[in-house]
Amino acid sequence: MTCANPLDEDCKYGPQNNKAQFDTTMGYIEKGKKEGARLVAGGERMGDKGYFVAPTVFADCTPEMTISREEIFGPVLAVQKFSEFDELIEKANGSEYGLAAGVWTRDVSKAHKYAKAIKAGAVWVNCYNWYDSAVPYGGYKLSGYGREMGLQGLTNMTQTKSVWVQL
Repeated sequence: MTCANPLDEDCKYGPQNNKAQFDTTMGYIEKGKKEGARLVAGGERMGDKGYFVAPTVFADCTPEMTISREEIFGPVLAVQKFSEFDELIEKANGSEYGLAAGVWTRDVSKAHKYAKAIKAGAVWVNCYNWYDSAVPYGGYKLSGYGREMGLQGLTNMTQTKSVWVQL
């Protein structure tokens, strides 16, 4: 994967926002290793300039692990196994956060059931990180402060006032 300046139109993978976020992301990667998650890919800095973190995948994660419970805001994926659909929902909703969720499936009916049951502000099916400025976006629980974009976002940014004038 090639790292690039995010202002470049061809950029598909940019850096962390700043050194503090880079350090935070690298700290989560170290916690994942220490807590027993199996590092499958990535886990290191990319290059020697900027704040690029290699896309990182951990397997054998449990709901108790920090990388499963917290919002990392970096290129880190914590994979957990599940046996039954209800177990999947329980694990996904077990976090105190709920910004976004994604599911990959061939079963559209299960995808809709998942989207309805999951406590997240955005749910993507067979894709991830798609946005449209006409669609409200925001999290559930401790993720976010309301909704942005769309009519709902505009409503959140306005304040209604009643003015009475006797003529």
